Amino acid sequence: MSDSVPFNPPLPDWLPSWLEGVWSLLADYPILLALAIVAVGFCLAFLVRLFILFWGLKMTARTNNGSMEKLIRLGAGVAALLLGYVSLVTALHVLPLTDFILTLITRALVSLLILQLMRAALKASHMGLEVLGRIRDRFAIVEERTLPLFELVLTVLIVAIGSYALLQVWNIDATAWLASAGVIGIAVGFAARDTLANLFAGFFIIADAPYKLGDYVVLDSGERGEVTKVGIRSTRLLTRYDVEIIIPNSLMANTKITNESGGRWVKYRIRIKVGVAYGSNTDRVVEVLEKVAREHATVCRDPSPRVRMRGFGDSSLDFELLCWIELPVHRGLVSHELYMAIYKALGENNIEIPFPQRDLWVRKLPAG
Repeated sequence: MSDSVPFNPPLPDWLPSWLEGVWSLLADYPILLALAIVAVGFCLAFLVRLFILFWGLKMTARTNNGSMEKLIRLGAGVAALLLGYVSLVTALHVLPLTDFILTLITRALVSLLILQLMRAALKASHMGLEVLGRIRDRFAIVEERTLPLFELVLTVLIVAIGSYALLQVWNIDATAWLASAGVIGIAVGFAARDTLANLFAGFFIIADAPYKLGDYVVLDSGERGEVTKVGIRSTRLLTRYDVEIIIPNSLMANTKITNESGGRWVKYRIRIKVGVAYGSNTDRVVEVLEKVAREHATVCRDPSPRVRMRGFGDSSLDFELLCWIELPVHRGLVSHELYMAIYKALGENNIEIPFPQRDLWVRKLPAG
């Protein structure tokens, strides 16, 4: 066969001198030579994987970082995978195959290698972001709320690079594909404007982080609930009625949001309005209200509860008890318990709670 690979393959330049005799001995038997190359390559891949795992896990043993350990195992697997594929391709070149078959099998193997490398790169990107997220002093931008954004960007890049490499392996011109993708992209952009608006709004919400998982937010339209998921397309709120509200990100990005869990801490301040009768001992009123707040188990000690007199009402002296609770979700229950305790405490201290009264003056009684 004129177009076949010779049955006596020449000595490769990279072969050590002490293996030249073995190569010459097996050169008359191409199948045995190919099997020997594959066996040596797989053994070398196994040893390299063990070496990387041994030293890599030994270096990270003190860090107690699960993501780093997974990353090292993944890297060891990729190194072994590369050596295994190199041995397979090398073995093909010593077999008596035609140029067409040799090229076809080689491209198929390289394509499988690229797909496996893409899969490993996707896993490595996720693990790498987790590792960077734990290094707060250097990579503060990579954290739990921004992981989906960075993961999506890296996924697009890895898939794009891998797809381009596959096209190059099979000698396919990517220019026509890119032009077609541009036309299709314009058509999809017009057909899915709302979806794309939600998509980009999701990127900005994740990057800007006006709220995060677990926050209690109040929308301009009146909905209030706990943020249970911040997705690429929508945000989910769980209300106090255990009803989940799904709001498109485009609406979330263009509405006024009150984040009750924002600020310096998650704590939430509640206001308890109390009116007492004119003539009451105001100093005693302040002491009673502060004592009730301090004795409540859920009210925070720091900042400490405080009482402020707000003004002179029509029938009462108006006071307001200001205190903090750990979570905004507790405000309803804590307000109820404080109102009950204040009513009892004021009664025990003979402090009257007034109610509106009207005096009726009769200028003249009707006849009879």
